[in-house]
Order: sequence, then structure tokens, then C-alpha cells
Amino acid sequence: MQISHLRNTLLVTIVAASGLFAQQYGEPDRGSPGDRAIQQYLALRTRPIHASFDKDLVSLDAWKSQREKYLQEYFYMLGLWPRPVKTPLRATVTGTLQGDGFVVEMLHYQSRPGLYVTGTLYRPAESRDDQRLPAVFYACGHANRGRNGHKSAFQSHGMWFARHGYICLIVDSLQLGEIAGIHHGTYREQRWWWHSRGYTPAGVECWNGIRGIDYLTSRPDVDPDRIGVTGISGGGAATFWIAAADERVHVAVPVSGMADLPSYVPNRMINGHCDCIMMYNTFQWPWTRIASLVAPRPLLFVNSDHDQIFPMDANDRVINRLERLYGLHGASDQVDAVISVGDHNYRRDIRKAVYRFINMHLQGNPAEVLDGEVDLVTSRNGDHKIPPEQLRVFPTDEDLPADAINATIDEVFVPVAHVELPQAADYQGWREKLVAQLRHVTFRGFPQPFPVATLHETNHRFTTLNTEPGIQVRLHLPSDTSEQQPVSLTVTTNPVEKHRPSVNEYILEPRGIGATRWTTNNPPNFVERSHAALGTTVDAGRVWDIAATYHYVRQQVAGHLQVVLRGEGAAAVLAAYAAVLEPAIPQLDLIALPETHMSQGAPQLLNVLRVCDIPDTVGLLAPRPLRLRGVDSDFTHRVQSSYAAAGAADKIHLSAP
Repeated sequence: MQISHLRNTLLVTIVAASGLFAQQYGEPDRGSPGDRAIQQYLALRTRPIHASFDKDLVSLDAWKSQREKYLQEYFYMLGLWPRPVKTPLRATVTGTLQGDGFVVEMLHYQSRPGLYVTGTLYRPAESRDDQRLPAVFYACGHANRGRNGHKSAFQSHGMWFARHGYICLIVDSLQLGEIAGIHHGTYREQRWWWHSRGYTPAGVECWNGIRGIDYLTSRPDVDPDRIGVTGISGGGAATFWIAAADERVHVAVPVSGMADLPSYVPNRMINGHCDCIMMYNTFQWPWTRIASLVAPRPLLFVNSDHDQIFPMDANDRVINRLERLYGLHGASDQVDAVISVGDHNYRRDIRKAVYRFINMHLQGNPAEVLDGEVDLVTSRNGDHKIPPEQLRVFPTDEDLPADAINATIDEVFVPVAHVELPQAADYQGWREKLVAQLRHVTFRGFPQPFPVATLHETNHRFTTLNTEPGIQVRLHLPSDTSEQQPVSLTVTTNPVEKHRPSVNEYILEPRGIGATRWTTNNPPNFVERSHAALGTTVDAGRVWDIAATYHYVRQQVAGHLQVVLRGEGAAAVLAAYAAVLEPAIPQLDLIALPETHMSQGAPQLLNVLRVCDIPDTVGLLAPRPLRLRGVDSDFTHRVQSSYAAAGAADKIHLSAP
């Protein structure tokens, strides 16, 4: 049954315009010399990832053969692989309210110990004890309601569902809930270690939803075979996260919750979104693949034609792809779209469509919805059917649980690797395993060997190199050359203000440093967050720059036997990873490395802490000669142990900075 009347009348116009117009989020940065180049590079990286969705449309058998792998990748990208243990929910009802045709239960559960999820459950005022009702998990969008939690802003939805024979659980998200955590770690809070840990609040919202469905299906008044999920904005994104992850969801209705990579990255829509909208795209997925995991279950894709952060050009691409994917399943009638006229918000036609679609698939009732506007919250500060304070799960600050870890869940949600030191008999196997994991989830798609950087332009002081398509770096040339001294390639993460190289020393400013720097505005940190949406980081790109530049320098000094790779601080870490991935780099001089990727100013590499940490990485350099300066004893112990296991204890030299 088709209910997308507005969409069908507007579709031809939208498609005709899509080749000429794509909605962008603000003006592109132009204040720094590298802005235009990095934006073009990100657009170039986006295209093949976005186009790879065609592989999902080859045949139904091909899709099915990949689905289990896709699911594992999906959970990994949310920080949920290996799958977390389902610990006791400890669900607790802290109060009830009697309404007009409904009852509200204020409750909380722990999706993992100490991670509290606060919510309000709406149920019919009258129902038989032996009756099992369909249930809806409602994921909140971002509505700033302080200690009341943003669930209070969406109370009319719970009332409507309860009056129409549903159990409806509305839960606060991690941010803006009664027990507040953080969604804006990389958007605003400079918690770049989220990338290295593979932590995104999208994973928390997904897990909280899965555990919420666990709670619903545990209730004697819920039919576990009739579960739906819906929500708007951040709740629309959470609807996708949950429905893709949990096949108990029979019907999904996300409202303004998904665009695609061309929209997020080249058109900068990522600047309008907090981190809960984005997973780290480790496996370089076309974004619609997330929604495809819902197929062939019923899915209604809802948006508004003047939504500033989920624009129409992206909307049209996503639904077109979904319709083709559902067609592969022979389930074209199970996916539909609604486009409302207006901005990023609910309106009458959206409510009617949402309720009607859920009624059709959970109650078998396709009748038009005529009462969707009852008990709406019409302003932020008043006109609530239920005063927001009465919907608190924890009425006073003194009631808040002392063991809550919501504020620090980012530090523990994704486990870090604990790498055992290698033994003499198995160093090579230990090394091969770690390097393979790094290539799989941190440096995906990196070549072996790296290509040689090519000359762009040069003068007597520096050379500009192309390290990969769209990326240029500056290489400062030696002040003089001598056949009597070794050649060094020094990596710096600070701009070279004056010509500083000494005899036989090349100094590399990798991408984003000095002459190629780009604008960084905090928030929204466009360049750095866009890289993560494409499955990499800026620092991973710098590792590429170092390896490619090493090959260029090696060609320039063919008369010398070796080129020593040198770096200090963050640059030393980048140099170490370049050498791990490029065995041709023969010797390193590393100074004052940070102890861990969690350290302030340490390079950030996607998921790296799920594989190893900096001391383990340096240990992977054995048996190559290594000079290590200015690190503590625990760090040197781990590196020396790895070198000893490789039979190369004499190849590591320790000294003060």
C-alpha cells in the first residue's frame, strides 16, 4: 500500500534537479592555504565508497552471502564487536502516573553495569492480564530539557501509542538525559582518542536500544513478535542503528535520521551533526548499507523537503537505493518514503504517516489516522499534558545513582587490547598477527610497498611532493650534502618557520602542516571528522606521506646505503607506524614518544587501541636498528622485550633526549 503521496508528486522535480543542485551546509573554509585541496581530496575519497553500493545490488544471493560479514563489520564500527555480554538489566520502576486512557511508568535499566538508561513507559489504562500488546521503542531526538530528560518533550507519542493499544518505551539518549553523558567528543570536546579507541556514542545508543528491547520483551504484557522502533533526528539515526542491529525489530520508522556520504562529506552536512549520528566507517561502507540491513523488514523513510541537515538530494539517493535493495528481496511493498513540506520537525502529515505505518505492520490496521495531533507539546516552556518534572525517573539530584558511569562511558565502552609480549619462538608470528590487524582496521587499503612520492615543484630550499592523488606535502632540502655523513629524513608535526635542515637532513611537513595546513574550527572539526566517516584519520594519512616520501628521498640519495627516519613526540609515533607498514625503511631514531594514544597530543589512528598501543608498535620494528630516546622505563621494557624476542637485543640503543 502506497502512502507517500507528497513524495510521488515531487519525485520527478527532485530527480531532475539533483544533477544541478546539492544542498550544502554553509560556505567551505577558505582561510588557510590547504583548505581547497583537502576538501577536494575528501570528495575524491568519497566517490568510490559511495559508488560501491552497486556491489550490493548484483543479486540477492550475493547480498545474502555477504550479510553475516556485513553484520560483524557493522557491530565493529559501532564499537560492539565482539558482542558485549548482556548483563542483568536491573530494571526499576520509580513511579507511576495515571493519565487519560494511559498509565506512565517512570523507569530505568542498566544496559551494562552502571550505564543507566532513563525512560518513561506508556501503556493502556485498561488491558487484560493475558493480553500481549505490540510495543514501540521510541528513541529521542535532541531536545534540551535539562534534568527532566528530553523524553518529556516527546510525551505525546507515548500517549498516542498507549491509547491505541501499544506499550511505548521512550528513553533518554546518553546526552541530554537525566544522567548526562557526552555526544560531542570529537565535534567539540577534543576527545580525539575516541578515534583510536573506536568509540562513538552511536554505539551506546544502539546498545541502549537493544537492551531496551530486551526489557520490553521481558514484560508479560508485550508481544515479542510485534516490536517497532521510531524517533526523529538523533532518534531517527538511533532507529537505524537499532533496527539494523536487532532483527527482533519488526518495523522501523526513522524520521530525519540519515543522509549519505556525498552529503556528509563534500557537502559538509557532517558539520550540522553531533557524533551520535556517525559511526567510524572502518570498512568503508556506502552509508545506505546500514539501512539495507533492515531489509526485508518494513521500513518507512521519513523526511522534510526543507530539512537543513538531512537534505533532499541525499534523501532521494538513499530511498532510491533502498527501493532497489528491497526489490532484490521481492519486498518492494515493504519500503516506502514520506516527504513533508517544511523544516526539520514533526508535522501533522508526518505523525499520521508514522502512526499509520506502524499500525499496518504491528496491528494489521491500514486505516487513516485522524487523531495524531492530540496532546502535543506546543512550546518548550509550557503546554505539556504532563508537567515535565513529573516524568523524572530520579526526582531530585539526591536520587541520582552514585554508581552511574554515563559521564565516563567513553573510557570503558570499547575494550582496548592488552598485548602479551612475544616469546623468542614466536616473535614473527606475533608481529605478523598485529600488522595484519592494523592493516585490517586502522590502515585499511594501504599498499605494500608504498608508492614513491612524485615531484610537483622544487626550488633550492624545498620540494613539493605528491604523495597520493590530491595530497601534497612540503619537503625541506638539506643545507648541504656530504658523502661522509648519513642521510636523515626528519618528520615534523610543527611548521618549519625558517629553513632549518642541516647537512644531509631532509625535513618533511606531512599533510595539514605548514604550507598545506587547513582551517580547523572547533566545533565542528570538519576535516578530522570527515576522515573518520571515510574510514581513516588525518594521522593515518600522514603515515602514508612519510612512507611515500621516504621512497622519494631514497631515490635522491642512491649513493648512500641508508636513510635514517627520525621524529620527535607525535612525529616519532607517525614515523614508527610508517616503518611498521613499510619494511624497506631500514633504521629509526625516535625521541620522546608519548606513552599511549590516550596521551594529549598523541596521533590518533582509527581503532588502533583495539589492536595495540605505542610501545607495542615500536616493538614491531625489530630487528631494524632503533635509537630510542627520552621514554620511561615501562615503555623501554616492552620495546626491549620485543627486540630480545626477535633476537635483536643489540639493535636497540637507549639514551636521554
